[in-house]
Amino acid sequence: MTVFRKLASQTAISLFIVALAAGCDSKPASSGESASQSASSAPAAAASTAPASPSVDLSKVTLRVGQTGWSNLELGFKEAGLSNTPYKVQYSVFQGGNLQLEAMAANNLDLGSTSEIPPIFASQAANGGNFKIIASFESTTLNQELVIPKGSPIKSVAELKGKKVAYVNATTAHYFLVKMLQNAGLSWTDIDAVPLSTSDGLSALISGKVDALASYGNAIISAHQNGATELASAKDILSGNFLYEATPEAINDPGKHAAIVDFLTRLDKFYAWTRSNQQKWAEITATHTKQPVEQALDTLKKGEEQRPSKLSANFDKAIASQQDVADTLTSVGLLKNKIEVSDIWSTAFEEDLKKITAAAK
Repeated sequence: MTVFRKLASQTAISLFIVALAAGCDSKPASSGESASQSASSAPAAAASTAPASPSVDLSKVTLRVGQTGWSNLELGFKEAGLSNTPYKVQYSVFQGGNLQLEAMAANNLDLGSTSEIPPIFASQAANGGNFKIIASFESTTLNQELVIPKGSPIKSVAELKGKKVAYVNATTAHYFLVKMLQNAGLSWTDIDAVPLSTSDGLSALISGKVDALASYGNAIISAHQNGATELASAKDILSGNFLYEATPEAINDPGKHAAIVDFLTRLDKFYAWTRSNQQKWAEITATHTKQPVEQALDTLKKGEEQRPSKLSANFDKAIASQQDVADTLTSVGLLKNKIEVSDIWSTAFEEDLKKITAAAK
C-alpha cells in the first residue's frame, strides 16, 4: 500500500469559491454534466474566454472536473454566465482535494483542485500519483481553525497535551495543526491525534468524542453553529495558495489541454464575478452549505478583503511556499524523506496563465 493510501485509509468542506481539501471516501458524492450552450444566449460575463487551437475539435472533448464539498463551480459558472463551454464538462463532488487526487490516480478525473498539502502526500504513490500541478490561485485562509466543543474548559493549545484531537488527514488541517502545536511548545506525539473526515470529525467534536478538531470550510461553520469556539486560527499560518492538478494524459492531449486553458480562463472570470455579485453568491452558498445568508455574505466579504481569489502565474512563489510546507512535514516525521516539490509541477500551462492573469488586470 502506498504512503498516501495508507494515510488516506485512516480517514473515513474554506472557501466559498473553491472548497479546500479533506477526505474520507474515494468515490465522488455526486456528479453532473454541463454541455455547450449557444454563446449568443449567455450573459456578457462569458465573453472573451481563451480561444482553442483551430486544429482542435472541442465538441468531442469531455473534461472531468473535481469540486470539493458542493457543486460550487458547476452552479457558479452557470450563474455567472460561464457555462457555455464548447466542450462537455463532467463535474464530480468530493469531500476533499485528497480524494480528487485519488480519483486522478485511478484516471477517473482530468482536473482537480486542492490545497498545498494533498499533492505532497499523493506524489509518494505509484506513478507519482498520476498528476502534475499545473496552476495556482490565491484565496482566503479564513474558516481554517482548531476548535473546541461547547462548554470545553480548554483555554489554550498547550492544554491539548494528552487530549484527543481530530484532524483531516493529508490536508491543510494536518499541516496547520502541526504548526499550532509547535507554536505552543508541543510535538505531534504530545496529543492523541485522530484522523477523521470532515463530517466524521465534526460529529466527533459535537458528540464529545474528541477534545478538539482541526478542520476548515463547512465543517468549521457547522461547528460554530453547534456552539464550538475557536481555539486557534490558521489564517496567519497558511499561505492561501491553492492548486490545480491535471493528469499527464490530459496535459498531453491537445483537446483536453485546450479545454483546461479555457476552463481556467472561465475560473478567473468566475472569481471576478463573485466579487461583483457578493449578495447573489452568498445566497447560493448559504443554500448549499446550510447557513444563514448573512453569515455567508460576511465570510465572503471578509475573505475577499483578506485575499481576493484569483489565478496566479507566479510559479516560483507558489513552489517555494509548498516546499516550506513539505519541509515542515518532513521535520516532524510525517514524511520519511525530503521531497522536491518542483518535481510534481508542470509548466505546460505557464504561458497561458500569464496571458489569463494579464488580461484580468
